[in-house]
Amino acid sequence: MAAPALRTGAAAALLDAWPTPAGEAGWAQAVRARAARRLAERGAPSRRDEYWRFTDPTALTALPATAAAAPQFDEAPVFDAADRLRLVFVDGVFAPELSDPPELAGVEIQPLAAALRSDIHWARELFGALEARGQEPVDRPLAALNTARASEGFAIRATGRAARPVNFVYLHRSETSDALVRHIVRLDAGADLTLLETGPGAARFNKAMEVDVAEGAAFHHVRAQGRDHERRAATAIFARLGRASRFRSFTLTANGRLTRNECVIEFAGPDASAHVAGACVGDGDFHHDDTVFVTHGAERCESRQVFKKVLKAGAVGVFQGKILVRPGAQQTDGYQISQALLLDEASQFLAKPELEIYADDVKCSHGSTVGAVDPTALFYLVSRGIPRAEAEGLLILAFLDEAIAEIEDEGLADDIRDRLAAWVARRRKG
Repeated sequence: MAAPALRTGAAAALLDAWPTPAGEAGWAQAVRARAARRLAERGAPSRRDEYWRFTDPTALTALPATAAAAPQFDEAPVFDAADRLRLVFVDGVFAPELSDPPELAGVEIQPLAAALRSDIHWARELFGALEARGQEPVDRPLAALNTARASEGFAIRATGRAARPVNFVYLHRSETSDALVRHIVRLDAGADLTLLETGPGAARFNKAMEVDVAEGAAFHHVRAQGRDHERRAATAIFARLGRASRFRSFTLTANGRLTRNECVIEFAGPDASAHVAGACVGDGDFHHDDTVFVTHGAERCESRQVFKKVLKAGAVGVFQGKILVRPGAQQTDGYQISQALLLDEASQFLAKPELEIYADDVKCSHGSTVGAVDPTALFYLVSRGIPRAEAEGLLILAFLDEAIAEIEDEGLADDIRDRLAAWVARRRKG
C-alpha cells in the first residue's frame, strides 16, 4: 500500500537535505540507493504508525532541526577512569585531533568513508544488510535515512579479544548541529569486544549501528547518552547473532527533550544469548522511548529485556518490546520486563509488551508495571533516621539497579551507579 503523500513528501525532503556521499564503490552506492528508495516509498515516520503512536516523530524529521543549547558540565566524563581507546566526534564529525590513534590489538578500525570506497571489503556483506532485514515487519524510516546518507562513523572488525574497550565520544557544541553517524561492527568467531558510547552527539542526532556477532563471539555495549536537556536523538542498533554468541547492551539516559532508542536483534544461530537493558531518568519536558524487537530464529537461544524508568514533573516514558519466536526455534527462553517509577501524578508511562510465538517448546514471559515509591519501604527508612528525601533517593537507585546489573563489567556498572546517584542528588536539591 502506498504511503500518503504527506509522508512521502517529508521523506523526499529529508533525502534532499543530505547530500549523497561521493566517491564510494559501486556496491556501497547500490546499498544507499536501495535505502533511499525504501524511505521514499514508505515515507517518513508518522504518529499514525503503530510503533510511533506513543511518540511524535516531528522533532526528528522537521527541517531545519530545532536548535538546542549545548551546556557545559563540570563533572568528569563518563568512563573517564577506564582504560579505553577514545574516538571523538564533534557534532557528528570525527575529530582525529581529539582522538587516540585508531590502533588496537585484536581489532581493525577504519573510518566508514574509507571502507565504503573499497571495492573489496568485509563491510560489503554488512553495510545496510541488517538495517534492511530490520525493516520487516516494522518500518524503520530514520534508520533507512541513515543508511542512505550517513558518511561519518567507523567500520570495526574484532579478530580476537580486544586489548581494551573502544569508546565513541560524541560532543555537542553547535546549537544548530544535525548529525548522521553510522557504525559497522563485525566480530569474528571467538572474538570479544567492548564498545562504549558517551555524550549527546548533536542538537539532533541520528545514529545507527549494525553488529554482526559470529560463532562464539561476545559483544558488550554500554552507552550513556549525555545530560544535554535540549537535544533530540534517534538511535538504532541492528544485531545478528551466530551460534553460541553473546550480545549485551545497556543504555543510560538522563535528560533530553526527545530520545528514541531502537534495538533489533536476530538470532541466526543456536545457543546464543542477548541481553538488552536500559535505565532512564528524566523530568519536565522529557520524552523517552525504548523500542525493542527480538526475533528468535534458532534453537536454544535466550533473550532478556530489562528496562526501568524514573519519571518526574510531567515526563513521559515509552516502552515497546516484542519477542517473535519463529517456527522451529524450540527451547527458546525469552524474558521481558518494563517498569516505571512515577514521582508525581503528572508523569506518564506508556507500555506495549508483545509475544508472538510459533513454536511449542518455549519459555517466554513479559511483565510491565508502573507505580509510585513504596510507602512501606519509605516509612521503614525514615523511621530509622534517614531523611525523607535521601530515603526516596535510595529507593530510586535500588529500583534502577536491576537494569544496571545487566552490565558484566563491574567497574563500568559502578560508574553508571555513580552518575545516577548524582542525578538523584541534583533533583533532591532542586
